[in-house]
Amino acid sequence: MNNKNIKPLNELLDSLRDIEGFPIGKDEDILALSDPPYYTACPNPYINDFIKEHGKPYDEETDDYHREPFVGDVSEGKNDPIYNAHSYHTKVPHKAIMKYIEHYTEKNDIVFDGFCGTGMTGVAAQMLNRKAILSDLSPIATFIAHNYNSKVDVDEFKKEARRILNKVEEECGWMFETNHVTENEEKIKSEDGEQLSTFGDEQKFKKGKINYTVWSDVFICPYCKEEYVFWDIAVDKENGKVLKDFKCSGCNAEIKKTDCKRATNTFFDKAINQDVTQAKQVPVMINYSYKYGDKVKRAEKTPDKDDLQLIEKINEMKIPYWFPTNKMPEGYNTNQPKISHGLSHVHHFYTKRNLWVYSSLLYFSSKLLKLLAYKLIWYITATSINIDKRYAFRENRKGGIVKGTLYIPSFSQENSFFHSLSTKLSRIVSALINLIKLSENNIISTQSLITYKNLSDNCVDYIFTDPPFGENLMYSEISFLWESWLKIQTNNGSEAIINKYQNKDLTSYSNLMLSSFKEYYRILKPNRWITVEFHNSKSSVWNAIQEAIVKAGFLIAQVSILDKKQGSFKQITSAGAVKNDLVISAYKPSKKFEEQFVKATGENLEIDFIKQFLENLPKQPAIERTEKMLYSKMLAYYIQRGYEIRYDANTFYKMLEGNFIEVDGYWFKQEQLDSYREYKKKMKLEGLSDVQQGIMMLFITDEKSALLWLYNFLNEPKTFSNIHTAYTKLSEISGDLVPDLKELLENNFIFEAGKYRRPQGDSEKQTLTQKRERELMREFESLLLEAKGSKKKIKDIRKEAILHGFEICYKTNRYEDILLL
Repeated sequence: MNNKNIKPLNELLDSLRDIEGFPIGKDEDILALSDPPYYTACPNPYINDFIKEHGKPYDEETDDYHREPFVGDVSEGKNDPIYNAHSYHTKVPHKAIMKYIEHYTEKNDIVFDGFCGTGMTGVAAQMLNRKAILSDLSPIATFIAHNYNSKVDVDEFKKEARRILNKVEEECGWMFETNHVTENEEKIKSEDGEQLSTFGDEQKFKKGKINYTVWSDVFICPYCKEEYVFWDIAVDKENGKVLKDFKCSGCNAEIKKTDCKRATNTFFDKAINQDVTQAKQVPVMINYSYKYGDKVKRAEKTPDKDDLQLIEKINEMKIPYWFPTNKMPEGYNTNQPKISHGLSHVHHFYTKRNLWVYSSLLYFSSKLLKLLAYKLIWYITATSINIDKRYAFRENRKGGIVKGTLYIPSFSQENSFFHSLSTKLSRIVSALINLIKLSENNIISTQSLITYKNLSDNCVDYIFTDPPFGENLMYSEISFLWESWLKIQTNNGSEAIINKYQNKDLTSYSNLMLSSFKEYYRILKPNRWITVEFHNSKSSVWNAIQEAIVKAGFLIAQVSILDKKQGSFKQITSAGAVKNDLVISAYKPSKKFEEQFVKATGENLEIDFIKQFLENLPKQPAIERTEKMLYSKMLAYYIQRGYEIRYDANTFYKMLEGNFIEVDGYWFKQEQLDSYREYKKKMKLEGLSDVQQGIMMLFITDEKSALLWLYNFLNEPKTFSNIHTAYTKLSEISGDLVPDLKELLENNFIFEAGKYRRPQGDSEKQTLTQKRERELMREFESLLLEAKGSKKKIKDIRKEAILHGFEICYKTNRYEDILLL
């Protein structure tokens, strides 16, 4: 874009304030962080200009685009310098995204991601010479994304980084010095247990540089009421374990941590001019480095008198630079640090010396030219996650934070900011070298996806997105520390999460996701694809995502697996957590088909609908190719658009038989058969089972998915025992009165020679279908009578009975009965 021809951002801010997700912050701070037109820390008013310059207008007459869904599971690890440069709550490796972008797009196409996080979709797109439009509600997310998606002179960056680090260390380095322990004071051991040589008196005052200091909680014995340092009596240092049961140092009573109250410390906080009460923590161990001849060695010591006096001296001093003092918000993640440790404001999450270093680093970095300043601040925020009080000390020396939380441990490891920055620099430089490959064709906006007023219809060629996971992560809460340093916070009114502190339940989350996917649908060109990467262990949230995609108008064609090779905290520890992420491939129907459909109100277009749907499925066994799923897809498409349904299950199946070809229980167009047969030969040669081919359902959440799973599983006759074992492993049914497995099998499949099989031929299919529909209608009419005789809510229902009853009522204009129920 020609920057000379665009209107300055400061003149446009007022017109952007009514766009959902406009961040919380002062105008001057939003403008200071922005780099228009390509990155704005608010809704970006230049996106349509970017599309006019780089996009290809959609033309129905000349459009010959066609892709089948990307087939195959993707496995990409996180051991990559770009991925590891800056952490975030969740992100997908850019190399994994590249495989999808390469499949669905062509060179110079525009790729969009409205939940961009750190901008990995943009990196992937640019690596393949595509354009990228990135957006997120979170200011820290779009700031990180901008730095990932722009290049810098690496040598200049290294030079300035080292200059500023040296400048700040000259000012603050003394804060991280400690006396090297000599033979005259106490014997020390290196971290690997080696006995270190001791020095004579001439070495007594040799200084070491602190790498980290361990701070321990202090508790009060419930019996003698004496304070004790948790580290001193609860840690078995020889075996590297924290004891559950231990003896009080005052009265020798057997106690547990959970039996004890925390000791507290009340002081006047000059930064906020008020008294503050916090959990008492004391330094208990210092890990430091010192020179030993030409070598640098590491050692550990108990803090001495000078160390304690140094900390006290720093705490009495005034920091000469700005630092954030924002009050922590109410939330899931803020309760633990506020209630258990009294960390009520942002600056409480840092020791005074690290707070000082942080503020001075940002001060000097902000004085540089904008591009270099961004990269320096990016480097600093990438490192800062390791220097606040969330960082836990572990006896194996592999400390870290509990990701996705603001949890404060009983043993906090206060890492020296200087040591952490020094360690991080080589990783950042390695990432920047790799990012030189970028084409720098991207634009970034900070706003909500639910109403994307600044983006026109049918303008992007492909969408890859990683939406919020229900209540797995509270993004705005755990980003609050980072964003406070940027002076801009997330406007979480439209944050798509489940959070009681924001008065958002599953319904609210579902509605927000639906609004978001409607915008995705609007801006995506017809006949194009969206890939939704998603992880959640709850079937209800999984269903909400699927429902939002379908209600928005997309047609889901494929569900596969993305293995990111490293689980998040909740993935690893939560019962029933799904190990791998799911990838949903869906498409927007062609404009011509939609226009015909609207004009004819769906009449006589059932065959065309199935044709288009089958064309957009992979030429392999897929649950979407089963007759039950095809009927379900058609019903959903018609009902959501309010059009008359002319086919019942039996007539629909007859329509399939008259117009399409069934092989192995899956339906194809004539011209797809050769490809399917080739696929079958290949699978047979490789000896892969149906499960290995990836055609099984990921969840059995209700009666519909149970029947689909059973139909798919019974590709050949199986005994009840075999079915039961596999079924129970996948069943996560809740909120639906589903008949037991035996009843489902008896009423929907054929029992023959001790095994259950799929029904075959018109007679068997029609008999079972009619039997099932009569049973469902009886249950529906029974529920209807109950509803007419009572004003109370009906809590327990069989969803399939309701759905079938609604379908019949819809066909016969019994709308009052639908409304009643």
